[in-house]
Amino acid sequence: MTEFLEKIKQEIEKLREEIRYHDYRYYVLNDPVISDAEYDRLFKRLKELEEKYPQFITPDSPTQRIFGQLLEGFPTVTHREKMLSLDNTYNEEEVWEWYERIKRFLPDQEFEFVADLKIDGVSCCLTYENGVLTIGATRGDGERGEDITPNIKTIRSIPLRLMGKDFPVIIEIRGEVYMEKKDFEELNKERKLKGENLFANPRNAAAGSLKLLDPQLVAQRRLKFFVHSLGYFEPPDFFKTHYEFLEKAKSWGLPVNPSAKLFKRLEDVIAYYKEWLNKKDNLPYEADGMVIKVNSLIQQKKLGATLKSPRWSVAFKFPAHRATTKIRNVVFQVGRTGIITPVAELEPVECGGVTISRATLHNFDEIKRLDARIGDTVLVERAGEVIPKIVKVIKDLRTGSEVPIEVPQKCPVCGGEVAKEKVEDVAFRCVNPLCPAQLEKSLLHFASRNAMDIEGLGESVVKELIRKGLVKDLADIYYLKVEDFLRLPLFALKKAQNLYKAIQDSKSRPLSRFLYGLGIRYVGEKAAYTLAKRFKNIDRLFEQDIFSLQSIPEIGPIIAESVVKFFRQPQVKELIEKFKKAGLNLVEPEEKPESLPLKGKTFVFTGELESFTRSQAQELVRKLGGQALSSVSRRVDFVVVGKNPGSKYQKALSLGLKIINEEEFKKLLGL
Repeated sequence: MTEFLEKIKQEIEKLREEIRYHDYRYYVLNDPVISDAEYDRLFKRLKELEEKYPQFITPDSPTQRIFGQLLEGFPTVTHREKMLSLDNTYNEEEVWEWYERIKRFLPDQEFEFVADLKIDGVSCCLTYENGVLTIGATRGDGERGEDITPNIKTIRSIPLRLMGKDFPVIIEIRGEVYMEKKDFEELNKERKLKGENLFANPRNAAAGSLKLLDPQLVAQRRLKFFVHSLGYFEPPDFFKTHYEFLEKAKSWGLPVNPSAKLFKRLEDVIAYYKEWLNKKDNLPYEADGMVIKVNSLIQQKKLGATLKSPRWSVAFKFPAHRATTKIRNVVFQVGRTGIITPVAELEPVECGGVTISRATLHNFDEIKRLDARIGDTVLVERAGEVIPKIVKVIKDLRTGSEVPIEVPQKCPVCGGEVAKEKVEDVAFRCVNPLCPAQLEKSLLHFASRNAMDIEGLGESVVKELIRKGLVKDLADIYYLKVEDFLRLPLFALKKAQNLYKAIQDSKSRPLSRFLYGLGIRYVGEKAAYTLAKRFKNIDRLFEQDIFSLQSIPEIGPIIAESVVKFFRQPQVKELIEKFKKAGLNLVEPEEKPESLPLKGKTFVFTGELESFTRSQAQELVRKLGGQALSSVSRRVDFVVVGKNPGSKYQKALSLGLKIINEEEFKKLLGL
């Protein structure tokens, strides 16, 4: 490199460091030390140099925050460590119950706690490799999220490169993307002037902004970010406590909520919560509670998690927003398991930034407890993600014209019998297993991506199949012919053949996905996978009792009872036999070491593949033990290149990575 180019490179690097520092002062500390004009001068000079000498452009340069091109949808990315959701508590008694639970798990141990405000935003995971931001992803289903890196890079409070040098080789940083109240109000004013739909609240505005396919538009939304949690990191002994992580995050230039504090006693945490009760409305952003975490990472690891939530953390929610309105009518919804839920239709009322016109009444015992009637004036409550609910009837305002709410004698969908399974149950159900409402929702769940993954079997198709009497239970779809689909609206031969093939292909799905697809109460993906791995085939599951299921660490009494009850139904046994006759694979394959030829290998795909879709290729890699990544870095083993590859190909070339074509990829798969 000539001496001249070396000087140019040094000036570019110096400009970047200056701009990063001033971004930190302005967007994180809210304490700028230069004028906007001076900042613009630095930025303009950097941009000019990079345009003239593009060989010096790096992904972490401040100029790379905002991209000009539109995105083509979002690929998925696998979180190295699952992003769990928190259990909620609503009063001091429930917080103390949580404390007693963790003490039972770790008796005779002392605990420290970290508490900070629970920002009402959108969960996000940032991956930094050697201090450089490589991936920004949504929470998704906890295991996989959407790769929204270009949009994340537009958030000025998120550094593209961490400050300093003392950071892990790889670290997943979790936090909340949010929009301040004033920016939300300004955005809605602009949308109203343009005749566009208004966002209901700042959280919805932030979520909608992150899903935009044009990063230029995202940049205009003035989104912000707060760090709140730690995911995967290497080396594993880098941190000892959560509070240490937060202090490190601050030193790296990441925005940490100033409310985060360390406590020795739970009593002090609760006092801190009460202190914020009186101050939260003055915050520039929405906060709906306080998150309490056990400080020690060793204790966190020992406490572990349930299928959905960490045992070492809990959200202590602030009292919900409430409003007064009237019940206009009550309608009855039939769920996938036949449960009939009464839903109140309300006179529209604004509550916590959202207009509410419906609220759940949960069940008929709750109606009796409230003594709720059509025409009553009621108090409704909205708390975070929870569906609005009626919490109180204002009986003093009754006129005498109010109408009692009765349990429907017949199913509102199929006219079938309505009953309780047990006297002590609170739920009334439609007992007709062929009820169209149950079948429609069950079939859509069965065909969903995480279950049997039947592409093309969507809501409109399912409705038509049921309406025409072509499907009366879940197994019926496997007995349909191409001609049956041609009887449906908008179906030509090619579309009919594609759907038929998708249904036939789904027969090879493993038992774990089939179990999840059956929609057994309380059995989610993780529980279905646990059961399938333990018992290997469907017949062994039929033989189990509650005690044998409860002996599995991940399966509790509620799941065990639900599974046993489900498989002891005569109609379920008939349905499973029908699935078997249709040729479904009702076993879980063994994961032998020799069956995972790609174990430990990482892949990135770019360009168009002929034999697979991008998602199919990524799924094959995962099934064979490998990892499919969405961005190119030095730790990628293979970059698979199809037709018309994008910028990932050029980056792979510059890094000297192993590049293979589709045929070479198929050979690796053994195809």
